Amino acid sequence: MRPVGTVVILGLLAGAWAQGLPSIRKPNCDSPEAEEAALAAQEYINAQLSHGYKYALNQVEEIKIMTKPDGGETFVVELDLLETKCHVLDPTPVANCTVRPRHETKVEADCDVVLSKAGGILTVVAYKCKSEPDSAEDVCIGCPQLVPLNHTDALQVVSASLAVFNGKLDNNSVQFALLEVGRLSAQVVSGGFQYFVEYGIVETNCPIDGNDACVPLPQPLGRKGFCVANGILSAVTVDCMLFLTAQPPLDPTANGMGPVTPPAVPKLQTIPGLKHHHRFNAIRDPAAAGLLSESGESDEVPIVKRQAPMDTLLDLPVVPMAPEVPAAAMPLLPICPGRIRHF
Repeated sequence: MRPVGTVVILGLLAGAWAQGLPSIRKPNCDSPEAEEAALAAQEYINAQLSHGYKYALNQVEEIKIMTKPDGGETFVVELDLLETKCHVLDPTPVANCTVRPRHETKVEADCDVVLSKAGGILTVVAYKCKSEPDSAEDVCIGCPQLVPLNHTDALQVVSASLAVFNGKLDNNSVQFALLEVGRLSAQVVSGGFQYFVEYGIVETNCPIDGNDACVPLPQPLGRKGFCVANGILSAVTVDCMLFLTAQPPLDPTANGMGPVTPPAVPKLQTIPGLKHHHRFNAIRDPAAAGLLSESGESDEVPIVKRQAPMDTLLDLPVVPMAPEVPAAAMPLLPICPGRIRHF
């Protein structure tokens, strides 16, 4: 075969092979498509949380978009999220939640997320996250410091403040019980420590004047709420917010109520990694782990599969790296990471 013919045939074969490969591009981390993917990931991740607080987007650190021959797109994004002051029970949209300020010991979560886009709709298919609070050295001198969620004196403030809240309810109400502790912190004041506590509460079957063992009402009947309290062991102040339920609560004094089955409320000691905050360590769909960064951020996280099947993403062939661009042709401003929204 002539050399020219060989070159032509090889060129045609290479072109046909390339048509079966996905194209990869890295858009600006502040581009509209990066923002859309980041917000979709934020909403999905918050929907998976059952303890602690919601997280808000702080920065898009990196984004990669792979377009497959069939037109479908796969987004791989690295995000920096910050803990907000909205508990997971709070129905307030994340966009309206206040990010926890530095002086309250901020909590940051690093997340790697894989999304697919088909028909203009973004769907999260895999993610892994790890959260960490600021170290004590990073918190201002004299500011409250986080203490473990099983701190004895701080939990006494929780119990005392909940009793104060129940004591303020009218006689037609029912008592509320502790659902979970969100945060505990302590500050040195004259004479000892002042404690700042945050916790979730749930409605029980006990009337206000009842002394029997109270049982939380089953879902979705029992209202839930969130309380913020502070003080010393002998004097506390508390402010609680109750969240609406889809159905009105049961009247515990009504006839024919029947026995109440306790809901599956996890006990504090059963929450994995419980220490100074509700650790947000999670990984979903390990089958797509090949597309997540190999940072090792979630090495100790148990693997949990989603129930919905997903298209395998590991069969994507490796695309050769593009040749290096001369320094003179590089953009003057960095494309990634993107802007910092909070701090």
